[in-house]
Amino acid sequence: MLIGLITYHYPHLKSEQVLLKLLRKGYNMKIYALPYVPRKTRSALLNHRPDQSKAIPAYEIAERYKIPYSFVMNDREIQNDCDIYLILGAGILSEECVKGKRILNCHPGIIPAVRGLDAFKWAIYDMKPLGVTLHFIDENVDAGEIVAIIPTDVYQSDTLETLARRHYENEIDVLANFEYYLSNPSNPFKDIPEGEPKRRMPISIEEQLLKKFEDYKQKFANPLHV
Repeated sequence: MLIGLITYHYPHLKSEQVLLKLLRKGYNMKIYALPYVPRKTRSALLNHRPDQSKAIPAYEIAERYKIPYSFVMNDREIQNDCDIYLILGAGILSEECVKGKRILNCHPGIIPAVRGLDAFKWAIYDMKPLGVTLHFIDENVDAGEIVAIIPTDVYQSDTLETLARRHYENEIDVLANFEYYLSNPSNPFKDIPEGEPKRRMPISIEEQLLKKFEDYKQKFANPLHV
């Protein structure tokens, strides 16, 4: 099986982490790297994901391990030459890019309940269960065929920071083990109501997360065994 990895031509932590895990598994891979356009720095009370720029660029790993690496100016240049593709870093892919390819994405929320941006924060604010969704990409945003949904454990002693870290690690682990989930699909949330796609959480709402978090843990935390 040839795996196509879609990422940025730029240091990107999630790409580094998943790529190194896949290397240890001995996969045959090819990398397609898209231009990275830096975004304006946005203020947030909680940075729920680690700084993605503090990483080794994928081309450096590719050079060391002799992985084919193609820098493409846009996603329409991504060839249909791999058995399956994993999104490690990319914006919304064009319909032309998606057509005819099996492309997997891991969304940091439970689809269809938590869609769009800042899924971790919105799940807590809206008192919805926390998990990541491995799904195929289609022309709609966060709406492709679901392969598996893997819950993120919540503990009574969690802070927002510890839970955010564990949630992020869940996303990395699921992507690195995509083949297992393709063979063992699982969705414990089949009947969960659909939610509207979200934008970035405003600071005015983010300020309420700490107040809601204790109630959230009471609802979703695993039982405490002493």
